[in-house]
Amino acid sequence: MSNKPIFVATHPRACSTAFERVFMTRRDILKCVHEPFGDAFYFGPERLSDRYEEDEKTRLESGFSESTFKTILDRIHRENTEVGLLLPSATGKRLFIKDITHYLVPPNGKPASIAPSLLSKKRGVGTNGSTPDGDNPSENLTTSAPLVDSAVDVSANGASPYPYPTAAEPNNPTVVPEAILEQFHFTFLIRHPRSSIPSYYRCTIPPLDEVTGFYDFMPSEAGYDELRRVFDYLKSVEQVGPAIAGQDSTNGTNGTNSTNGHTSNGTNGTGKKGKVDICVVDADDLLDNPSGIIEAYCKSVGIEYSPEMLKWDNEEDHRCAKEAFEKWKGFHEDAIHSSELKPRLHKKKVKSNKDHYDEWVAKYGQKGAKVIQDTVNANVADYEYLKQFAIKV
Repeated sequence: MSNKPIFVATHPRACSTAFERVFMTRRDILKCVHEPFGDAFYFGPERLSDRYEEDEKTRLESGFSESTFKTILDRIHRENTEVGLLLPSATGKRLFIKDITHYLVPPNGKPASIAPSLLSKKRGVGTNGSTPDGDNPSENLTTSAPLVDSAVDVSANGASPYPYPTAAEPNNPTVVPEAILEQFHFTFLIRHPRSSIPSYYRCTIPPLDEVTGFYDFMPSEAGYDELRRVFDYLKSVEQVGPAIAGQDSTNGTNGTNSTNGHTSNGTNGTGKKGKVDICVVDADDLLDNPSGIIEAYCKSVGIEYSPEMLKWDNEEDHRCAKEAFEKWKGFHEDAIHSSELKPRLHKKKVKSNKDHYDEWVAKYGQKGAKVIQDTVNANVADYEYLKQFAIKV
C-alpha cells in the first residue's frame, strides 16, 4: 500500500474543497495542504498565467511575488518534515494536497519545460531529465534534504517569464520533473463542465469578481485538457494504473485482472515504481453517494474510513477551514460555511443542451451564455474520457 503524500489533482469548481473538508477532519493522521501551486502559477517569477502579467501591483500585494515552484515544494517538504511523514519514529501523519492541475502546466497547449528553480547546479534534475552526481531527488521528501538545492537563478528582467530557457523532459506536460512528481500518490477529481464552467464564470463577473480578484473569464483556466494530459502522462510512466479503484474486472475499462481496484496478488496496483491504482472521483457521484465514494477512495489511498469524516460541525474544524481557504477569497464560501457532506435529496435532473443554454442566458445574458457554451463544448470530450475511469460503487 502506498504511503506517499496524496495529491488530489483537479480542475476549478469540481466540488474539490468540499471533498478536501472531508479529509481535513482527519487531523489525527493527515496534514492537509490547500492549493499551494497557484502562488507560483499566478504571481511568482516563474508564473505561467498571464492573468496578472500587466498588474505588478496585484502580484506584489498578493504576498506571493517571490514564490517559485521550488519554494512551494520546499514548503511542502518542511511541513512533511514537521509531521514526520514516512519516518517510523515520528507522528506518522501523511500529507494530503489538493490542487488545480493546470497550475503545473503551461496554458493553451504550450510545450512544457522544467521550471528554472527546479533545476539544480549540484544535484537534482538536469535539463535533460538526468540526475547528476547520482542524486535522486525523489528521495528528498522523506529525508532532511531539500527537494532541490543550489537552484538555477530565475530571470527577473520584467518580461513574461514563460517560456523558460530550459529543456523539456520527454512527454512530461508539466514544469515539474518526473523525479519529483513520482514522490506523490496522485488521485483525480472531476466534474461535468456543464456544472463547473458556469460556476467558474460566475466567480469572474460582478459582483463576485470584486471578492475573487478575477475580473475576466479565461477559457484556458477550465483545466480539463491539462488534467487529462497529466493523467495520461502518469499512466504512461506507470506511476498510476493499470488497476482502477472502484472498478472490478467485469466493468473496468482497461481489461486488467482487478477486484475493487486491487490486483489479484493483493498489491493494490503497486508495481516496480510504486505506482498505485487509477483513482478518479466524479463530483456528481460524490454528491449522490458521499459515504460510498469516500469509503472507496479511502480504500484506494490506504486511509481507514469513518462515517464521522463526513461531518465537521465543530469550532476547530471551522477554524482550520477558514484559515486554509482564506487565500482564495470568494471561491470557497460554500465549503467554509458547510457543516457536513450528505447525499443530495434528488439526483441531478437531466437537461437538454437547450435547457442549459436557456438557463445560462437567463443568468448571464446572451454573450455570457455563448462563452460558457463554447467552453463547455471544448471540454466535454476530456471530461468524458476521464469519467470512464471513475470509481463505481
